[in-house]
Amino acid sequence: MQIKIESLEQIREAAREFVQHIGSSKVFAFYGKMGAGKTTFIKAVCEELGVEDVITSPTFAIVNEYRSATTDELIYHFDFYRIKKLEEVYDMGYEDYFYSGALCFLEWPELIEEILPGDAVKVTITETENGSRVVDF
Repeated sequence: MQIKIESLEQIREAAREFVQHIGSSKVFAFYGKMGAGKTTFIKAVCEELGVEDVITSPTFAIVNEYRSATTDELIYHFDFYRIKKLEEVYDMGYEDYFYSGALCFLEWPELIEEILPGDAVKVTITETENGSRVVDF
């Protein structure tokens, strides 16, 4: 599946389309260069899922927990950018999150690829020459 985002004004529409295709998948691994829009897109997806909390990048916390106001569903948002050793991820109890049945959105999954669940959905965000974004999953 591919979603094109021509401008920031279209991000909620793109997030809505993404949410419609989530299906029964729970873990989504977001790949993309620094500045590609991973955090911005995940924020829009969380808003579409009914999160009313302030949604920020978990760069320093590694994981932020949100709850959908509409479904009461838990959502975990990870940012593994600052992970130096895989042991840090083991120590945080990643399995409790990844296999909880809650939605998990992971930024910088390439740093923990060997422990990603086999059914994790790979989502790639690419910036085009004209500044638009393409979301492939």
